[in-house]
Amino acid sequence: MNRWLLTFNAGSSSIKLGVFRLDGARASRIGQGQLDLHLTPLKLRLEIEGKSSSISIDADPAASMERVLEQVLHQLEVGHEQGALCAVGHRVVHGGLHLAEAMLLDAHIEDELEALAPLAPLHQPQNLRLIRAIARLRPGLPQTATFDTAFHASQDALARRFALPRALHDEGVVRYGFHGISYSYIAAELRRRALPEAHGNVIVAHLGNGASLCALQNGRSVDASTGFSTLEGVPMGTRCGALDAGVLLYLLRQGMSLDDLEDLLYHRSGLLGVSGISADVRTLQQSSEPAAREALELFALRCAGEATRLATTLGGIDALVFTAGIGEHDAHMRTAICRRLDWLGVRLDEQANARHAECISSDDSRIRVLVIATNEEQVIADDAARLVAALPTT
Repeated sequence: MNRWLLTFNAGSSSIKLGVFRLDGARASRIGQGQLDLHLTPLKLRLEIEGKSSSISIDADPAASMERVLEQVLHQLEVGHEQGALCAVGHRVVHGGLHLAEAMLLDAHIEDELEALAPLAPLHQPQNLRLIRAIARLRPGLPQTATFDTAFHASQDALARRFALPRALHDEGVVRYGFHGISYSYIAAELRRRALPEAHGNVIVAHLGNGASLCALQNGRSVDASTGFSTLEGVPMGTRCGALDAGVLLYLLRQGMSLDDLEDLLYHRSGLLGVSGISADVRTLQQSSEPAAREALELFALRCAGEATRLATTLGGIDALVFTAGIGEHDAHMRTAICRRLDWLGVRLDEQANARHAECISSDDSRIRVLVIATNEEQVIADDAARLVAALPTT
């Protein structure tokens, strides 16, 4: 019988699935899927071994994630005859200070993840809902967690420190960094492709609805734009990015509640807040509204500025890598960011950029500019396969 594993990469409004064939400790991707939780009726879009399908899910995820996943598993195990499900691997956004490597989940680890939920309120509760629903549906099935924060554990204390009293730092008020699973994949991909930059100073720009930048030195994270929460750094689809803490004090003193403030920062800011139109860069690129243009220009300005700060941490850069939805597919945004880095010697080959080539910098560019597709699901699957293979056989 075929052995397979399933991965979940949960966002605040959608869940990406990865379907992998297991061969010992090797995980080979055979399919993918997505649940858009904001759509009614709920649809499961699947592509398994080249065959696409869209299946209606007769359940409300807000009411019962268990009923949703029961139907998802039925489609995979019966409808697509995948065989024996051996494990489920999860992307978990926040691992805190102590969960710094992928691990098998148990009740103790779940309690730690729940305690970290206030640091990632959009994602951590969703991660836990999935973990607990699978545990009820498949008691005893191994589940694993790969943490977005773990890759940044290599950063030294100086890079992670805020200029706050030391006692707060010691309690865990530090810069954790996020999108680490994506950065881990890119660092490994640079090595797999035997690119010279794999052992140099590289800035990776993970630009999607959630966006951040990371400084890699010899494949290790030494600094990142995101910090204590997923709010910091560059503006995102609906998140504000870096913000003067005085603005928060002002809004609170004006009578804004904590719940309203949280909603403002996570759901009504970023590209959506500036444009008043959309959080989607594609929609904004097509708009003739001045506010849409301003939102895009602000995004490019802040990304370039953050790249410059990270270059200071590194002491110079050898390459800039674009990845994730915007980074991989939006040539206009890549151009806008790179033009602001012209003074660093960044030069684009516009034709290569337009066709999304691997290398989009020109021959006279002092810094190589690359476009590399990320694959977070593969990292999650590889971790799950390795951890399950190490379990004692019965």
